[in-house]
Amino acid sequence: MSTLPISFEDVAAAHERIRGVAHRTPVLTSRTASALAGAELFFKCENLQRMGAFKFRGAYNAIAQFTPEQRAGGVITFSSGNHAQAIALSAQLLGVKAVIVMPQDAPAVKVEATRGYGGEVVFYDRYTEDREALGQRLAAERGLTLIPPYDHPHVMAGQGTAAKELFEDAGELDVLLTPLGGGGLLSGCATSAHALAPRCTVIGVEPEAGNDGQRSLQTGSIVHIDTPKTIADGAQTQHLGGYTFAVIRERVSEIVTVSDAELVETMKFFASRMKLVVEPTGCLAAAAVLQRKVDVRGKRVGIVISGGNVDLLRFAALTGAAS
Repeated sequence: MSTLPISFEDVAAAHERIRGVAHRTPVLTSRTASALAGAELFFKCENLQRMGAFKFRGAYNAIAQFTPEQRAGGVITFSSGNHAQAIALSAQLLGVKAVIVMPQDAPAVKVEATRGYGGEVVFYDRYTEDREALGQRLAAERGLTLIPPYDHPHVMAGQGTAAKELFEDAGELDVLLTPLGGGGLLSGCATSAHALAPRCTVIGVEPEAGNDGQRSLQTGSIVHIDTPKTIADGAQTQHLGGYTFAVIRERVSEIVTVSDAELVETMKFFASRMKLVVEPTGCLAAAAVLQRKVDVRGKRVGIVISGGNVDLLRFAALTGAAS
């Protein structure tokens, strides 16, 4: 009997819970991308999800399971942006107060959106302060329920619904790649892959500057690092979670890294060839394939585009500088 924190039954239940609330995002293809990779690529476009990222799935699934007492008290989380927006929007839809601990240097578009969904934002310095300790302290002081951005079974199960839909829409896949920050998306998607396509190889992709997940998988224990300096702000995590690593260690075959320059090239590709705005973190998995960090030639490959929340001036500066 599995002792892992989530099962595919949890993912299926989450899928029912978010049905009609979360978007069933499209799975797109590109002849040019497939030709570059020498493979058949299927892009799961979570940049077109509500609030612009996959995070809505896990946030809504978690808050929807609150007890009446928890709903009355409210929810708190810590996030660089996408989980912040997801919690704020989910809380608004479910009539729950939301407090969000965000880094002072979080993208302005993400801060504004979080406040726009009704969330109260509390800032911290990501390089000198401990966001987890701050979140736990505020939760205790205000009677809030803490829903972390990735290391929570309900969040993980919700994120796994993205891969469930991808397999349902694209059919059998040989390889599945997802971005990796704290591991909520990767662990959830690996759970779906294990149930729906047992022969599918699951690969996580993280920024070169923050390869704690890669090192953790190689050593068999969670590696802690300083906050990585990378344009992939959604993957500036210092370590995987205990819950997420338990799944990753058992269900994920490999973790690879890509550079910031490769992320920018992939942002340009999505904008010019597929007419998609994708944030740097959202490009991680695609960059690994398009920049040939993994050999997928002759295979059917699923790629999760995790989000599209990037300030347009920042987008223009990044892609313009790479021209």
